Amino acid sequence: MKTGIFCNYENHHQDVRRTIFEQMELVQQAESLGFDSAWISEHHFNELNLSSSMLMLMAHLAALTSRIQLATAAVLLPFHNPIRVAEDIATLDNLCNGRLLFGIAKGGPFPQHNKHFDTPLGESRAKMLEAIALIQKLLYDNNVSFNGQYYHCDRLTIYPKPLQHQIPVYIATGDAQGIEFAAQNSFALMGGPPFSLERLKNTVAKYRALNTSGSEKFVLARFFYVGKTSEEAVSEALPFIRQFSQKMQANSAYIMQNSSNPNQKPFDRTNICFDEDYLIENSIIGNVRTCRDKIKTFQDELNLGTLALKPVSLVLQNNLDSLQRYNQEVQNYV
Repeated sequence: MKTGIFCNYENHHQDVRRTIFEQMELVQQAESLGFDSAWISEHHFNELNLSSSMLMLMAHLAALTSRIQLATAAVLLPFHNPIRVAEDIATLDNLCNGRLLFGIAKGGPFPQHNKHFDTPLGESRAKMLEAIALIQKLLYDNNVSFNGQYYHCDRLTIYPKPLQHQIPVYIATGDAQGIEFAAQNSFALMGGPPFSLERLKNTVAKYRALNTSGSEKFVLARFFYVGKTSEEAVSEALPFIRQFSQKMQANSAYIMQNSSNPNQKPFDRTNICFDEDYLIENSIIGNVRTCRDKIKTFQDELNLGTLALKPVSLVLQNNLDSLQRYNQEVQNYV
């Protein structure tokens, strides 16, 4: 199993430059500790998450690192022009010397995204799948013609081409159509911090029933803090967890009240849940032994390719210490 760091650029102190600097320091610490990857999220219209220009932030990290792989987690494809995404991804792969991993998602549950990027909720998944199909053609082929439901081009070639022969692709999805698409193309899957183990197991099982060659690359993101004691770890994590829980519960309630999709799954403990106690229990938060045991459970149930750890303390030094403790006392035992 590989270890990554998950990066949200959270503006806990209402200071943009401090937020960017502290996230940069966490990534550099992760690289110095031998972490394999840094996964950068995309968020919009949120004063607490400053990664709206994800690819620009990753270009900054590319100049400050030399070994760690840089991953999008994830490009919200329905809100972007796929031709421009292809150009940016190819350029970024060259800037980071072939260290790029390309994660994609449909976005949600954030109604403002769909409203202001002019994408109805019911179209997000179809647009994501069509966009990645076009992007893959543009990255590696010349004179591309494409006539989809949402996107079109005629004999188009983009420059530059990526440095890598094939940039690895990861899809954040639990939907049957998305899983089938990923399996058919041997793309890997991603699971977010609030996704239940039951949901994740079902997702991986559906994928493996169609294709066994990409399932071993599964990426799981989890909130993370390893402390000297479990009580210390929970106390350190709780302010972040509480803030996240409140925000996401409000968003999910809005989705359920306004959804016209008869197949909309409930936000509960069998699917995706934002309750505080659930988030703490399903995160890698605790003392050394607790964190080892939790990681071992995820490994046994999911055959993880990468565990992407999201440090949750509001204090930079505490997060740096937690990463160091993971490196010294957890990683070699799982």
